[in-house]
Amino acid sequence: ENKIFRPQHHYSTSLNTILPLSKNGSFADLTVEHGFPHQPSALSYSPTLQLLSIGTRSGAIKLYGAPGVEFMGLHDENAAVTQVHFLPHQVELVTLLDDNSLHMWTLKAHKGLSELLEIGRFTLTGPPGALPSVTRVTAVLAHSSGELLLLGTEGGHVFIVEVPGFRELEERNISLDQVASSVPEDYIGRRNLEHVEALQENPVNPNQIVIGYGRGLMVIWDLEKQCALQHIPATQQLESVWWTEDGGYILSSHSDGSYCRWMVGGEDENEEEEKSDIPYGHFPCKAISKIVQLPTEEGPPFLLFSGGMPRASYGDRHCITVIHSKTHIALDFTSRIIDFFVIRDGPQHTDPSALVVLVEEELVVIDLQTEGWPVIQTPYLVPLHSSAITCSHHVSAIPLKLWERVTAAGDLQKTHYSKKPWPITGGQNLAPDPPQRDLLLTGHEDGTVRFWDASGVCLYPMYKLSTAGVFHTDADPNDNMNQGTEGEWPPFRKVGCFDPYSDDPRLGVQKIHLCKYSGYLTVAGTAGQILVLELNDEAAEQTVEAKVVDLLQGQEGFRWKGHTRLDVREEPVLFPPGFQPFALVQCQPPAVVTALTLHSEWKLVAFGTSHGFGLYDYQQKNNVLIKCTLNPSDQLAMEGPLSRVKSIKKSLRQSFRRIRRSRVSLRKHHVNNALQEANARLEAELAEMELAPVQRKIEARSSDDSFTGLVRTLYFADTFLSDSSHNSPSLWAGTNGGCVFAYMLRLPPVENRADEPVTAQQAKEIQLMHRAPVVGIAVLDGHGAPLPEPLEVAHDLARSPDMHGSHHLLVISEEQFKVFTLPKVSAKMKLKLTATDGSRVRRVGVAWFGSSRSEDYGESGLVVLTNQGDLHVVSLPAVKMQVQYPCIRREDVSGIASCVFTKHGQGFYLISPSEFERFSLSARYLVEPRCLVEVPLRSGSSNQHRPQPDGASSALSAARRVMEHALLNDESEYFRERDRRDCIITMEQAYHV
Repeated sequence: ENKIFRPQHHYSTSLNTILPLSKNGSFADLTVEHGFPHQPSALSYSPTLQLLSIGTRSGAIKLYGAPGVEFMGLHDENAAVTQVHFLPHQVELVTLLDDNSLHMWTLKAHKGLSELLEIGRFTLTGPPGALPSVTRVTAVLAHSSGELLLLGTEGGHVFIVEVPGFRELEERNISLDQVASSVPEDYIGRRNLEHVEALQENPVNPNQIVIGYGRGLMVIWDLEKQCALQHIPATQQLESVWWTEDGGYILSSHSDGSYCRWMVGGEDENEEEEKSDIPYGHFPCKAISKIVQLPTEEGPPFLLFSGGMPRASYGDRHCITVIHSKTHIALDFTSRIIDFFVIRDGPQHTDPSALVVLVEEELVVIDLQTEGWPVIQTPYLVPLHSSAITCSHHVSAIPLKLWERVTAAGDLQKTHYSKKPWPITGGQNLAPDPPQRDLLLTGHEDGTVRFWDASGVCLYPMYKLSTAGVFHTDADPNDNMNQGTEGEWPPFRKVGCFDPYSDDPRLGVQKIHLCKYSGYLTVAGTAGQILVLELNDEAAEQTVEAKVVDLLQGQEGFRWKGHTRLDVREEPVLFPPGFQPFALVQCQPPAVVTALTLHSEWKLVAFGTSHGFGLYDYQQKNNVLIKCTLNPSDQLAMEGPLSRVKSIKKSLRQSFRRIRRSRVSLRKHHVNNALQEANARLEAELAEMELAPVQRKIEARSSDDSFTGLVRTLYFADTFLSDSSHNSPSLWAGTNGGCVFAYMLRLPPVENRADEPVTAQQAKEIQLMHRAPVVGIAVLDGHGAPLPEPLEVAHDLARSPDMHGSHHLLVISEEQFKVFTLPKVSAKMKLKLTATDGSRVRRVGVAWFGSSRSEDYGESGLVVLTNQGDLHVVSLPAVKMQVQYPCIRREDVSGIASCVFTKHGQGFYLISPSEFERFSLSARYLVEPRCLVEVPLRSGSSNQHRPQPDGASSALSAARRVMEHALLNDESEYFRERDRRDCIITMEQAYHV
């Protein structure tokens, strides 16, 4: 991205603070994707590069190596990736899409960093008039020479293509007629061969391949002699083929849950019954979709296969069976298996060390060298959605002490993981160390809060907090995911952490607030529960008492139709080290908590729902303030989200009845209504003409709109409310109906804080004329800077606010930004967002934009996300629009709703249920992958038996490798400027290089 600053209004032109427009002139800098790819569809691994590749149904291709080494590409075609194959000993890989197109990708070095680039595409074309099935690719084999690609098709043919140029070698193609003519007549007469299901190369002789056909026939073919060497006439539908390391046997797996072992070059081809095995028979079993057998340096081989479960009893299980010596385990995964591979270790890289399994919702890595085969913790590709994400909260610049305590609590939760290091180590991470420690907290549907290290490229899991233990739920505390029943057959073992099912939807976390200085955390949920927790390094057994808060304040005529509140455990609960609850507030009615804030210096928590807001003193465990904001006409606020789901059928019936009734009345009043509508349109047009041409009228909302009393934002401030000479603590609340309440708080002296009560007195009430929902409130000090966070000044991390000049109140509604003077609360200036472009504010945050040129310089600004998916930066205190970037598609409502801003101009939003996209508006704080993958140099021994394209010599081939190495590693100015596909290499050029 171009990092040259473009002057934007009041921001300094000499000191970079905000990122400019990107190269395409529009988008903010989308830096990295965190989490697990949505809908993965293909998997591949390069043992040479030690890189993992995942393709998705949306056409994305992602590469991962050592932590921090990540690449992403996106196909232009809107098609799913069905297969991914690395070319052996090279930095190229080939993808096959479901539109039958093949794409060549390469990792090319540029300015010391590698980039993933698409360098070619190809589609097989058959003879004129041929059916599409003739060239529909079903199997791909990247030959060990690195120069050939074998493509098996639905029509039974095998096409041979030279890479990287995608040149079809027609004279070397293997047609179905060639194969059929050499097959025994008794076999060919019984069945059609069908499509090519599998292609495998002989590990000891690259001139030989095995072609597996759908109906079961396998043919060993000599690429050099272009003839069949052996036929293996299996009778069951073929699923996969594996050629053993010594080249002596071929294993085939079949649709009936069996696998067979065939001797290569054997005389007797009719001993299928003796070679066949159905591991989980004798009842009908599901297909074994893939089988792998790997030798060890000492001892018996590993046998691994996916599927094969008894159809009636365990047909819904997603299993991979691992058999080694006397150990036999069926690994039971949480979702459908996409593919798997085995990483090999040891002096000769022959010993299986780790099993890597890609399932639909997560990546699981099993340590095959440690007793018990434990799971290895993944440093990336962690399933963020192991339970559905319901909210997010970001905390920047975590103090070291808190960071270490959270890490220590998290380490105690990870004792069941393997101690082995992460086995995928390809590439070099060249990104600088993060300048600070950042936490991303995600709330989940099952009542958990997960803490993530969001400092760098990898979103690493640190600690998991569960709030369910405070309440009575249907969960069995003795459930153990990792243990199967003794003597059970098949010998299942649960693996993976994806668990989307919640014991009780009321547990869902809706709001989170963490104070990084004091270690206090507050978590609010779906059923009106607010927990206050503190960090404890030791386990503790304690009772959590609930304080019930009646937000209706005795108002008559309202009846809550939603869910009931959660039942709190009366007996003491043992809480593990980490965050432990010590106070609980229960709102009544138990509606979803819509706003939450914590002031750890004052020991106060403020919370709001659709019925009102309250203030709770968690030191004395007392209610300080309860305010009902419910509009008498707002009946929808008395229905919880769960009750609305239950009554959807009833609502639909009532809607249809209203439509029928309205049609009758419409005929009667048609003339009057038409006249009234015409008059209304005329008045509106006249009103529009009176406005400035760049603005349009903001329609005032009716006070009868639904949820006008819903509390959208809460804010603590030490400012001037009564007069301009005495500042005092205050609480501000903004509602959905455009109303702002301000309360003056009286805090007792520190020495009497535990005994004397905190009191609150209403000081101000502001009603915005346009009644738009208030989404943010901030107080600016005498210098126009936002007030610092609680305890920030006490820890010498922020300067004290200016209490001599006049303070200003900034109220952000969905439609405009308005500044009021304090304490008089008179309007001073405003910026109308909706009036200029029709947008509405969905998310807002205060950010500090540090200069990329001067460490000491920075500017505060508002970061705003609209319902159009646009990002705006608004200057403070002038409230002027600075820049605007398109960021999220306007149709992506859930992505916009999930957005969370950081304090330094970055942000996160969900691009799928399992992935966060990270973006940055700051020129100083930018987190993105910076990595290098070097071209591997091949040893001479690997070139033995390598089939060469016609006319190629070994000297030219070796020179070509050297040139490719120079080209891709950016070492030659001559080759750097030329397209790799167009390089025509002569012998003189080769010797010159």
